[in-house]
Amino acid sequence: MARFELKLPKMGESVAEATITSWLKEVGDTIELDEAVVEIATDKVDSEVPSEVEGTLVEVMFQKDDVVAVGETIAVIETEGEISSDQSIIDEVEAPDEVAEVEKTIEKATEVVAAPITKTSDSGKFYSPLVRNIAQTEGVSMQELETISGSGKDGRVTKEDILSYIENKEKAPQKEVVPAKVEAPKPKEKVTAKAAPVSVNGEDEIIEMSRMGKLVAKHMVDSVQTSAHVQSFIEIDVTNIVKWRNKVKDAFLKREGEKLTFTPIFMQAIASTIKKYPLINIAVSGDSIIKKKNINLGMAAALPDGNLIVPVIKNADQLNLVGMTKSVNDLANRARKNALKPDEIQDGTYTVTNVGGFGSIMGTPIINQPQVAILALGAIRKVPAVIETSEGDFIGIRQKMFVSHSYDHRVVNGALGGMFIKTLKEILESWDINQDF
Repeated sequence: MARFELKLPKMGESVAEATITSWLKEVGDTIELDEAVVEIATDKVDSEVPSEVEGTLVEVMFQKDDVVAVGETIAVIETEGEISSDQSIIDEVEAPDEVAEVEKTIEKATEVVAAPITKTSDSGKFYSPLVRNIAQTEGVSMQELETISGSGKDGRVTKEDILSYIENKEKAPQKEVVPAKVEAPKPKEKVTAKAAPVSVNGEDEIIEMSRMGKLVAKHMVDSVQTSAHVQSFIEIDVTNIVKWRNKVKDAFLKREGEKLTFTPIFMQAIASTIKKYPLINIAVSGDSIIKKKNINLGMAAALPDGNLIVPVIKNADQLNLVGMTKSVNDLANRARKNALKPDEIQDGTYTVTNVGGFGSIMGTPIINQPQVAILALGAIRKVPAVIETSEGDFIGIRQKMFVSHSYDHRVVNGALGGMFIKTLKEILESWDINQDF
């Protein structure tokens, strides 16, 4: 018999911790290889943690709603036989008496040196395992933790908060302490704008926002407060694209086994436009501009509960139409089933949202931070239009759509924002109706 430690896996570069939302197995249950054991949630996505071995669940280290750091052991599974050397094993051999005595001595010495960093302080503040580990390692006391202003949910201290505190603490010059009888002036209280109270009567229904809804709401408010949003609009004639798709969609489905929608056609054109205007594919970090090498297109997708999630098509400029179609359909289908992996919503550099799917002819989307631009595709409509010919102008029926471009005016000026969608218009309107797929 051997005991295997199931650890919280790494879920992208920016994800350091996750919340246990529910245990799918109970202590004593038999677990198959790759069978889901626990459901977790990050600020990016919900997912499941599968077992790497077959065996019996003998211990769970955390309960529902606990916050766990990446790499921490969350459960122990007892297996038959030996476990390979690349897997985590709990040593069941008892330590000799001498080692036990040394461990007790070290434990006592540690208790004398510093008070333990507990999960919840006396004032009721919660600290995640990651924050507590950093505090313990860097010698930050519980009293100091209490003074750190948290930027997380409900004022929770995040990894960035404590690392920033430690960095500033090290840079700050040591001052000589001089007793003084004069009391220091009290710091001015920070004035925070508060929303007006909402009146509720007995006939109103109160609906609690979901965890995802709260995250989306905060993300939107933060984006508006960060970027100077400006919009440009343009109308595009997509008649040739509509005719071409109607002509080839059945053959495309038969040959590739995929439905050909307008989205991959537009995404491919957008990726080509970004290659022509790489300064739209950037991010802002302080006073610096980070020019992204890869073109990773985010594709806003609606979830069953009405919220939005943005799966990312990595290196979109390297995909042909078939590859783009398969990526778009796969990500959209799994997004609707809440089956996306954490790394599939990471590292986007530019986002596209299809407001036309809800019948809107145009929209003014909010930038998906830390990106600097987002494109909204409006509904395709039959409209009367002036058609220029060598024999003169006449009125005809054309398929047209509006495209809305929101961009961060701190770093993207009107010329770049406008030229970007003008070039996109030229690419789409020059579509060859006789081309193959």
